Amino acid sequence: MLSVRKVKTKSGSTAVQVVRYIGHKSNIIKHIGSGKDTDEVIALIQKAQEWIANQTKQLELFPTNYKRVLFVDRGECLGVSHQFTKDFLDKCVEKCGLTYLPALLLDFAIMRLVEPASKLRTIELLNQYFGIQYSQRIYRNIPKLLSFKEQIENSAFELVQLEFKETFYFVLYDVTTLYFETFKSDDLRVPGFSKDNKSQQPQIVIGLLVTQEGFPLSYEVFAGNTFEGKTMLPVVYKFIESHKDTKPIVIADAAMLDEERLTELNKKELSYIVGARLANSKMSLVKQIQTALNGNDKAFVRVNTKHGDLICNFSQKRFKKETNELNRLVKKATDLVARQSTGKKAAFVKKVSKDVVELNVELIEKRKLLLGIKGYVTNISEKNLSNENVIKYYHQLWHVEQSFRMSKHDLQTRPIYHYNEESVRSHVLICFVALILQKYLELKTGLSLRDIRDLIWNITDTHIQDKLTKEIFTFRSPLTKLNDSQLSKLIKDWEDSPH
Repeated sequence: MLSVRKVKTKSGSTAVQVVRYIGHKSNIIKHIGSGKDTDEVIALIQKAQEWIANQTKQLELFPTNYKRVLFVDRGECLGVSHQFTKDFLDKCVEKCGLTYLPALLLDFAIMRLVEPASKLRTIELLNQYFGIQYSQRIYRNIPKLLSFKEQIENSAFELVQLEFKETFYFVLYDVTTLYFETFKSDDLRVPGFSKDNKSQQPQIVIGLLVTQEGFPLSYEVFAGNTFEGKTMLPVVYKFIESHKDTKPIVIADAAMLDEERLTELNKKELSYIVGARLANSKMSLVKQIQTALNGNDKAFVRVNTKHGDLICNFSQKRFKKETNELNRLVKKATDLVARQSTGKKAAFVKKVSKDVVELNVELIEKRKLLLGIKGYVTNISEKNLSNENVIKYYHQLWHVEQSFRMSKHDLQTRPIYHYNEESVRSHVLICFVALILQKYLELKTGLSLRDIRDLIWNITDTHIQDKLTKEIFTFRSPLTKLNDSQLSKLIKDWEDSPH
């Protein structure tokens, strides 16, 4: 049987030990420590009794309620951790139905919400903030994460159905580009039209499909020189193939769909709403539209074309803005023509010969007729979808743009430092998972990621060790601000929901 023994030392202190008596002899099992005064000895005795209880696992008939006491002058601060943040985001992962994913993928996605950084720096921060340790060998495991892409997209689909009651009446599609901190190209990383103004650096093109609320559903990675119009159909077809019960209206801007792809969508009997490129229309059609609208604010005209109905509306506010812009461009073009500057490219200037330029009067005239007019093309009849709703749904495209801004700025998806194709694709996958978590929290709370991060990050755990007993005490900062925020309601809903 284990017992606590006190022994006087040569220095005058009292040593506290855990011993086992065998006959008249005692064997020291563990030395707890030495106390200089009564309070310290009492603390050591309590520590010894707790140690015995933990070692023997024996139920006591009359258990002792140990009082944990920390003397300030004996305390040493070991550091501050953010366990609350980790617990909160782990719960978010659970609610998003992603707990089946490897810890590596989830931890890296969580860190993009907390403090986006390189993979090496992320490893350091996971250890510093949460005590989670990874070796640099994880680099060989990162490409293996790609095998979970389809499952993650399916989880996103199920989540918006269950949590947000999404009916998939329509989906939104757009593309963006992500550049690399290098000038070396390969089959995937290729210079192209850059939305980041990094035309000299290789890039990749990302196509993203989202719900009407901007929740990410599916994505694909394309080579950096891929024409964005060629990216949409593979993503949309894959989504519909994976979810055969859905056949949503596809909404995209004018750059996404050309004549060839509109024809293909019609053959597949898929409905769409896309922005119209009125500047490419024949002059006769432009005049017909301008005459029908006649400068009346919020007026509509619907014209049948071979790819569906062309719906145009006029806005007085848009007219004023575009008029100012047109006047500026025409003045610039006029100045260039006056100087016969052939080296600079400008709107409304056309070359007559190698050394002669002149104003493109026909193009200026067309632009004047189109001032204040915006067009949309759809293969849905007016009977099934009014002009107002076509435009209303098209304007939801800002949700995709918002998702790209979130991923680029909040999650810092760019620039990318990887050079191996599988690592590049894995990086995008990690950011996609982070985007799912971010959008879930924002839709549930109405708060931005920055506000959410500030609320949970300010709740810290301070760890103080008793230098005598080596016991560690943890003190959590007050939850006052969080309790007064929208996060409090979300946490309560989580606690009340069945597990």
